[in-house]
Amino acid sequence: MQYADIVIAALGAFVLAWLADAVTGRRGLFATSLVSGVGAIAGWFLAVRVFAVSTMDQWGWLLWSMAASILALGAFFLFRSKR
Repeated sequence: MQYADIVIAALGAFVLAWLADAVTGRRGLFATSLVSGVGAIAGWFLAVRVFAVSTMDQWGWLLWSMAASILALGAFFLFRSKR
């Protein structure tokens, strides 16, 4: 499968969002999915386009993508408004 790494990245971002939502008390899967997805795209962009530490043919960008997703989720839960 040619695009298996992209599918794994998308599923990984969703699983991270689901875990974060479950751990924090189920406040909204859509919001956490959106934040996780944007973080994953930012991680890909940093790894492939900015720092050029990986190409799309390698699997290194996947680690950057998941790490950025985790950072984005952490920032989201740290700075979100609590009513």
